[in-house]
Formats: sequence, C-alpha cells, structure tokens
Amino acid sequence: MFESLSERLGGILDKLTKRGALSEADVGEAMREVRRALIEADVALDVVRSFTDKVKARAVGQEVIRSVTPGQMVVKIVHDQLVEMLGAEAKAIDLNAPAPVPLMLVGLQGSGKTTTAAKIARRLAERQKQKVLMASLDTRRPAAQEQLKVLGEQAGIATLPIVAGQSPTEIARRAVSAAKLGGYDTVILDTAGRTHIDEPLMVEMAEIKAATDPHEILLVADSLTGQDAVNLARSFDERVGVTGIVLTRVDGDGRGGAALSMRAVTGKPIKLIGVGEKLDQLEDFDPARIAGRILGMGDIVGLVEKATETLDAEKAAKAAERMRKGVFDLEDLAEQLGQMQKIGGMSGVMGMLPGVGKMKKQIDALGVDDKVFKRQMAIIASMTPKERRKPEVLKASRKKRVAAGSGTRVEDVNRLLKMHRQMSDMMKQMGKGKGALGRMLGGMGGGAGMPQMDPAALERLAKGGALPGGLPGGMPGGLPGLGGPGGLKLPGIGGGLPGLPGLPKKK
Repeated sequence: MFESLSERLGGILDKLTKRGALSEADVGEAMREVRRALIEADVALDVVRSFTDKVKARAVGQEVIRSVTPGQMVVKIVHDQLVEMLGAEAKAIDLNAPAPVPLMLVGLQGSGKTTTAAKIARRLAERQKQKVLMASLDTRRPAAQEQLKVLGEQAGIATLPIVAGQSPTEIARRAVSAAKLGGYDTVILDTAGRTHIDEPLMVEMAEIKAATDPHEILLVADSLTGQDAVNLARSFDERVGVTGIVLTRVDGDGRGGAALSMRAVTGKPIKLIGVGEKLDQLEDFDPARIAGRILGMGDIVGLVEKATETLDAEKAAKAAERMRKGVFDLEDLAEQLGQMQKIGGMSGVMGMLPGVGKMKKQIDALGVDDKVFKRQMAIIASMTPKERRKPEVLKASRKKRVAAGSGTRVEDVNRLLKMHRQMSDMMKQMGKGKGALGRMLGGMGGGAGMPQMDPAALERLAKGGALPGGLPGGMPGGLPGLGGPGGLKLPGIGGGLPGLPGLPKKK
C-alpha cells in the first residue's frame, strides 16, 4: 500500500533534511516534485494543488526559519497536511443507536461488498461482542445469497434464511424484524450492485433506505479503480447519502490515489480498509498512522494491534518458558516462523517499522524473502518428531530423505540446521542470563516484549552495510525497537520473536 508514493516522497524529503538551511527556492522545487509524485499516484488534481499550496505556505514561513532543523520541520508539515487531507481523526463505525442497529452496504458489483459484510460482522462480534445478523438483498447475482451464507458459517455469524421470490425491500424488512425478534445488536444489509451506476440501482437503494432507516450507509469501493472510486462515492452520496467509506483491495494498490482523494473530495470519512481476502484482513483507517506509513515513519501501533490479535498468547507463554530454560528445538523454530507469518511475514513487519521502509533496497540486498520461511517450514514438516526434537540425529541419509520430502536440496536442510544451532546457542545464553541477551531478558521483567535494535546497526544498514551475522545480528531475540526496558511491549508474544540468524539468500 502506497509503495510507489512512499518511495518518491521519501527521496524528495530526504534531500531537504540533508540541508542545513532551506531557501524558498528549495521548498518550491521540492513541492513541484511532490506535486508530480501525487499526480502519478492518481490523486485528484484539485486535492494535489490544495495540498502543495498549504505545505508551501507553512514551509516558507517563520515556523521553519526559526527551527533548529528546517528539513525535519518541513517533513512534519507534510505529515500534518497528509493527516488533514486523509481526515484528521479516525472514524469508527457508529453503533450508537437503539438495537438492532441497521448497517447498509452499497457499491458496484465486484467491489467486495459481500466479503466486506462478513469481515465487518466478524470484527463487531469479536472486538465489540456484538450479536450480528447478516442479510443478502442481492436477488440479481446468481448465488449471491448463498455466498453470504457460506461466509457467515466461516465467520460464525448468523445469516437471514433465504426465501425465494422476495424483493430486496421485502428481504430488508424481514431482516430488521428478525433481528428485533432474535435479540440481535446489529443487522448488516448487503445490497445488490451493478457493473455501473444506473437509475434502477439508485431507486432500489433509496427504497431499502426508506424501509429500514439504516444508522450507517457504508460505500464499499475498490481502491484499484482510483479516481473512478472517488466519482462513485460522490454519486452515491448525492442519491442515497453515504455516512462512511470502506476501501477494498488496498493491499494491491501501490499508488493510493483513491485513499488520498476520497475524504478531501467527498467529505466522507474512510472508516475501514480491506488489506486481503481473508476475513480477518480488515483494518481501521487511521489518518495519522497511514500518513506515517506513507512517509516511512512506520506504524508501530498497527503492528502491536496485529500481533495481539493474531498471536496465540498461551503458545507464546510456553515458548517463552522453554527459552528461559535454554530449550529450543526445531518444533520451537517452526512455531516462531509460523507466528512471523501470521503477522504479515518479514516484509509485512518491516514495512510497519519506523525508518525501515527507507532501507528497502538494503533489506532486499540481504535476500530476506517470505518464501524462505515457507521453505524452512516445509523442511521441518518433512522430519520425524524425533528429528525435530533432536536435530543432531540428522545424518546424511536422513537429510537426503528430508530434502526429497520437502522439495528442497540437502544444502537447504544444512542451512536450516545451522540457523537453528545459532538460535539454540543464543537461547541457552538467554537462559543462563549471560551477556546482553541475559540483561535483555531481565529487563523484560519476565514478561513479553521485543528488544530494541542498536542504533549503530541501523545506521550501518542505512548506509548500505549489513547487520552482523545477516539479519539476526542487530536483532537478538526479536524485531527492532519494540520492547526491552522502556520500550513498547507486545502482549502475548512471550519472550518476543527470535532473531533470525543466517537467513539464506532468496533463489
């Protein structure tokens, strides 16, 4: 998300921060480049013009001249304007109404409304303990109602029984009535779409709105359609009245033009973004955090939230206890790799860490690839329970069998075993409380957390160097900057994710 824009803006602003003083000409040249970058990202032209004018007006004033670091002040001004353009404050779905609260989803066909309905229902049920009923009002698309029923079963959410021959308005009334009788807190109405906006669609939406009086009307729009999504939002708002927007397929949108333009053009808040096809891949749209990601400042809060939602606290506690005892076999390694995958893999985690986004080329040069994790997990899965518990029994013939079973080479097996030995030695040192790792464990107070990366190591990486020992050296026992004494804690990660010594180059 926003990869191309983030890279362009990062390069432009880095030039400013390297200068001791800034003239009006310097700022003007930078804003011209920012304008080009935003236009290439498919941001609406009037939004681009307004954004750059506001930044320039503030950046050439006394505010910057009196600053100790003018370049950094300009970065802050750009960040603040981005936050303002994206909506200033995060807006959640409003459920402050008598139960059952009707939520109506509208949008074009293929925008992801049905999947989004199930995602929102699952989110409300898990996070806010809401009793949710879903109803499909789509009588035009084949098997649309069956699709919502299947998604409801997968998410553990009740769906309105299908009755053939009813009109969308009749289904909507029946859904609200069933929600009242069943004691539901929320009823989600998944409406029909069209391939394009037409009069019959708008009339149908207006009739459903009149019949159910929805508390929220959420437009589900595909971010990949860029400015078409913005025009769509404007049209629906004029005819039906939209209270918020859910952007889907944001994970595939490297430009981000729709997200950056939507609020400024329509005045409607983006409330949620879909970042994948799975039912748990729905995130809050927080302007400050999104602006931070765009400018390479990371999103630590988002990473913490993702970790607490996806990681198994009980398993993590057991793993932490084993590490304290200096025990770390291949089953433990597989568990740690699996947990890393759950929170988005190495690339997903790195993208949410401050400053790491700007080091993309250096990190790519290290050969860190999520495919490596999957290959390593396949190797471990091809071993017998005894081999996973006692890797020392893996001699030549066993290695050949494991390599054949996992579709890899003996060299890959040897590389994994070497990585495990290094990590195992590190865990033993942790258990004994020796050296920096022992102090780190003590600093965690026996609780969960991740140690901070040595700033010198980060500086080496930023200049094109490598971290000692590959990716692990600067990351003993965890990911950078997320814990240790005085740092952020990640609940439910036990002793933190382990360092990853000697990761092989991607093939």
